[in-house]
Amino acid sequence: MNAHLAHLCQLAQRPSRRIIGLMSGTSLDGLDVALCQLEGSGPGTRLTLEQFTTVPFPDDVRQRIRRVFAREQVDLEELTLLNAWLGTLHGQLVLDCLHAWGVAPAEIDALASHGQTVYHSPQHQHQRPEYPLNATLQLGDGDHVAVRTGIITLSDFRQKHVAAGGEGAPLAAYGDYLLFSSPQEDRLLLNLGGIANFTYLPASQDAAIVFSTDVGPGNTLLDALVRTLYPEHSFDPDGRLAAAGTVHPGLLAALLDNPFFAAELPKTTGPELFGPDYVRAAQQRSHTADLSSADLLATLTELSAEGIGRAARLALGPEPAAAVYTSGGGMHNPTLMQAIRRHLPACRFADTQTLGVAPDAKEAVLFALLANETLCGSAVAIGAGRQRVPAVSLGKISLPS
Repeated sequence: MNAHLAHLCQLAQRPSRRIIGLMSGTSLDGLDVALCQLEGSGPGTRLTLEQFTTVPFPDDVRQRIRRVFAREQVDLEELTLLNAWLGTLHGQLVLDCLHAWGVAPAEIDALASHGQTVYHSPQHQHQRPEYPLNATLQLGDGDHVAVRTGIITLSDFRQKHVAAGGEGAPLAAYGDYLLFSSPQEDRLLLNLGGIANFTYLPASQDAAIVFSTDVGPGNTLLDALVRTLYPEHSFDPDGRLAAAGTVHPGLLAALLDNPFFAAELPKTTGPELFGPDYVRAAQQRSHTADLSSADLLATLTELSAEGIGRAARLALGPEPAAAVYTSGGGMHNPTLMQAIRRHLPACRFADTQTLGVAPDAKEAVLFALLANETLCGSAVAIGAGRQRVPAVSLGKISLPS
């Protein structure tokens, strides 16, 4: 038997595994690297976060990704080269982290690499009848990660979800259900990334009514407009720029005038829809092209909060009263958080640190958990009907040699 396959069989039978989860989101700020110790599998999984860091991307890396990010037309040669280059880069960043932590690569059982999403195309969004399917594309080839690090790598997690009838996002339902369900309270696990999403976890712990859904823009529009309006910034520091402005009702109504916001849950979207062109078109319709920068950012902040509030009311009724646990970059924006609290006045707010997982590490941790389930767990079906997440094992396995 191939030595790596034999090692995989051994891993599946061990009581615990050390797995590194990698995540690079649509904000393109860096690579999240989470070293996790996982014991068991399924609902009995116990996870310890041993180490975590975010390795910032230099401007050169961000610019290379942006040349192909959420664009309908790209340079095919650059896309091909970037796939291999990012995989090698991510592998090297893992080695750098391990060196800094004093951990040898041989001490790591597996890597779980999300890759870099560059295009997300659910059928409801692309509307191309010759392709009646959902699709999504992540760069950062898993074979390159595995060869560079010498560690068995699981990658490309979203493709199996699409192949089994899902939209490829969000995938948080699996990990959130296994790690964070509680019989004490209904929970919303709210992730404020480029696109905001949440997982609903009922106190009944009934997997049939658990689901994850995107809800609209989180930071993606804010960050894109800040880079244009305030070139010295890549995001709104502490929400100060938006806090100086006033929400414009006409522009807000134009921004909300999209079928996505009324669509039933669950649903997915991305920067392919919610990009700068979306804002410019809404400004034209609402005659607000001359709106001040501060007022524009205030309105975009309110758009993110309104999208979250609408989705929570669709999920839980007109007065949601769940416990909301936040993660993602947007949780560090007090102006956005204040707006979200205003839309969900009966909810109790905390971040996922309260549940034992650092909020900035949560997404990388969840991919380590998905890899653990693929290696030694049993696929679990989450939800029912349209909300059903198929019972599938996610991720392609790349051997180091």
